[in-house]
Amino acid sequence: MTYGADRIYQEVAYVAYHFHWSREEILDLEHPQRLRFVAEIANINRRLSEDR
Repeated sequence: MTYGADRIYQEVAYVAYHFHWSREEILDLEHPQRLRFVAEIANINRRLSEDR
């Protein structure tokens, strides 16, 4: 099974938008590491929206 290009673009865009990292920096991460950052950003966003 291959990991879809659309999903990779979504992950890179999400991390880049929130952390302002370059595409190269994000793609240099191992896949599990990148997914962990995506999850952590989602958790941060969820907590911030609950505080409003």
